[in-house]
Amino acid sequence: MIQQFSKCTAAIALLAAGMGAAHAADWSDTSISYRYGTQFAEPYNPVDITKHIVNLSHASGYKYGTNFFSADMLFSDKNDPSAAGSKTGAHEVYVLYRHTLDLGKVSGQELKGPGIRGYGLTAGFDMNTKTDAGYNSKKRMLVAGPTVMFDVPGFLNVSLLALWESNAPYSTFTHTGVNRYDYKVHPMLNAVWLIPLSNSVPLTFEGFANFIGKKGNDEFGGKTARETNIDMQIMYDMSGAVGAGKNTFKVGVEYQYWKNKFGNNANGFAGSGAFAKTPMIRAEYHF
Repeated sequence: MIQQFSKCTAAIALLAAGMGAAHAADWSDTSISYRYGTQFAEPYNPVDITKHIVNLSHASGYKYGTNFFSADMLFSDKNDPSAAGSKTGAHEVYVLYRHTLDLGKVSGQELKGPGIRGYGLTAGFDMNTKTDAGYNSKKRMLVAGPTVMFDVPGFLNVSLLALWESNAPYSTFTHTGVNRYDYKVHPMLNAVWLIPLSNSVPLTFEGFANFIGKKGNDEFGGKTARETNIDMQIMYDMSGAVGAGKNTFKVGVEYQYWKNKFGNNANGFAGSGAFAKTPMIRAEYHF
């Protein structure tokens, strides 16, 4: 892992730049949200799982770029048990951070093109911890790569990122664990967007899409699969109905399509649990 971290020097430098500039934000948006669904899925688990998810997110922009932070707290029902034989559901925390450096703003030049607002460099990290019985994920991942910012109402950013990922799971079923294991460096094509759908009705189309390449063998020697994770929402700004400022309270519906979840092959031993097709309801408070 030390070698892989050394390959991410540029990513760490961008993160430091972003965090150092956070106090000088030109704009910011912090939100707390809740979402709920009954058809979540986990690899090697054939049954539907109900989850309640609470999220804290923060986005901000400063002179040379943007920052985004997200922390999900996920609470499963008993179909995703917290330990072998347990009747209580697992808990998970998943944290993500991204910093995008706007190359046009840094250079003082207009780096634009037809349909393109600008170009950037994105870096960040993901990490999680989960108390489930079967795997007990301890994911750690650094990401870095170029970003294209498209000129659309709202925003649409597309990035091609390299992923340096590792994990150190422990199974309470078999009482065995694995020392931290590094997957092969692998690519991800990532898109994030928020696009207004109407000038007269406060509806937005929001979400992200990740198309992730194979990451070599997993920690148990099995081959990993290409992964697709698309999460999209239609959100309605109901702030006016409750006398609040624009984009304070939003409600809507969400759908997640996640094939070969975490690189597990849904056509292999991981089974149907590695292919999530999950409708959700969602509510947000922005401040």
